Amino acid sequence: MNTTAVTTPKDERSTRQGSAQDPALLPPVDVVEDSTGITLYADMPGVPRDQLNLRVERDTLTLEGEIALPVPQGMQPGHAEVQLARYRRTFTLSKELDAEKINAELSQGVLRVRIPKAEHAQPRRIQVSVA
Repeated sequence: MNTTAVTTPKDERSTRQGSAQDPALLPPVDVVEDSTGITLYADMPGVPRDQLNLRVERDTLTLEGEIALPVPQGMQPGHAEVQLARYRRTFTLSKELDAEKINAELSQGVLRVRIPKAEHAQPRRIQVSVA
């Protein structure tokens, strides 16, 4: 299978959006490729849709989300394993991918991002004629 590059930059902090210098959790991501594109599955539990931000700048896709874990008023957690309230992950997209046609959906803490291949990169059938 021909693989289309989706890479993670070495320095995740290179993303700029005001608070990009803030520490963030790196959500685990599965990347699945088929003949028509790539699908990313990012685990981002606790992030509501209105706190999710996806953007493409040139060849960089950025996933960001703020965790909304309600704590009753006047109470503080006695133990918290998740100390950061933000997820952030960036990817460099191959020129074979069509960033204009990206779509995403969030369901039960899993963000699904579909990135189709550009028209020129998709497989096509060649008609052979008999001479």
